[in-house]
Amino acid sequence: MHPLITRLLDEFGYPLLTADNLEAFCDAPGDAVLFCGGNPAQHPECLDVAVVLPELLRAFPGRFRAAVASSDLEPAMQARFGFSVWPALVFLRNGAYVGVIPGIKDWSVYLARIQDLLAAPNSRPPSIGIAVSTASTPCH
Repeated sequence: MHPLITRLLDEFGYPLLTADNLEAFCDAPGDAVLFCGGNPAQHPECLDVAVVLPELLRAFPGRFRAAVASSDLEPAMQARFGFSVWPALVFLRNGAYVGVIPGIKDWSVYLARIQDLLAAPNSRPPSIGIAVSTASTPCH
């Protein structure tokens, strides 16, 4: 694990989500954000988001809690919450999906989007989509 991501766990005390503790974290009362960084070698922006995330929690004191998805859990998180861009910050409320902020953003965009998400109702996660063909459409 990259030192900037380890910092989220060690210095800020964010839990590392695994199959064993994911549901307990997600279903806890209140607003939460899940950091799904992806592989830093493939998605170097995840390191930028790892630096920005603690600042976002400071900008909204006490409004939401954060956790880091373990790398082996990330494919399931992507399928469950329907994001297609890495890194992603997935926002939940009382275990229900609220929204996602994909990629790295300008500070003002983060602030506005998080304010909107904290006021938004729960919703259904988007689908990442599966290609479908009809019987008359060749598959190849």
